[in-house]
Amino acid sequence: MLGCVLALLPATWLHAAAAERVRGPGELPRTQVAVVFGAGLWGGEPSPYLAHRLDAAAGLYREGRVEVVLVTGDNSREEYDEPDAMRRYLTARGVPDRRIVSDYAGFDTWDSCVRARKIFGVDRAVLISQGFHIRRAVALCRDAGVDAYGLGVAEPHDATWYYGGIRELLASGKAAADALLEPDPQFLGPREDGIARALASHR
Repeated sequence: MLGCVLALLPATWLHAAAAERVRGPGELPRTQVAVVFGAGLWGGEPSPYLAHRLDAAAGLYREGRVEVVLVTGDNSREEYDEPDAMRRYLTARGVPDRRIVSDYAGFDTWDSCVRARKIFGVDRAVLISQGFHIRRAVALCRDAGVDAYGLGVAEPHDATWYYGGIRELLASGKAAADALLEPDPQFLGPREDGIARALASHR
């Protein structure tokens, strides 16, 4: 019993840390930046789950609730480029290219959050992901110094959704360790001014 309690502590922390921060589209505060986390490519194009995240970001942009979209994902090898695929998808749906900023080293949620703050200078943002992941994203980004709110994209409760929920239970332990130890991302690099330039073009 004690083992079960200890195993569930990280997931409980994630829910508590994200309390009141996960909201519907009409309840989100207006912010300058939306962050969309990568979720895989199918044949070089966004997977259905990633496409739904991007659709939500495009909707917030069209409604004037955000000014810039930061797409963060994996580009660890030449033939796999999540951020550029995300950018193409957004521009095809009316988000101007100059309002999109790419983070090519968002290898996991913690890396994306830390890089958003340290590399791109994001101090407040709306995060966009599926409901099973958004609480972890909000908790980690807040711990990384981003005043974060989350939009959980609804999905049918299919096999992928259940897999994602189980994966989150397992990932909560790593999330708690990341928040406690605050490791550097796999790749940090120099500070970039992409967000500042995108905001300047908006004004």
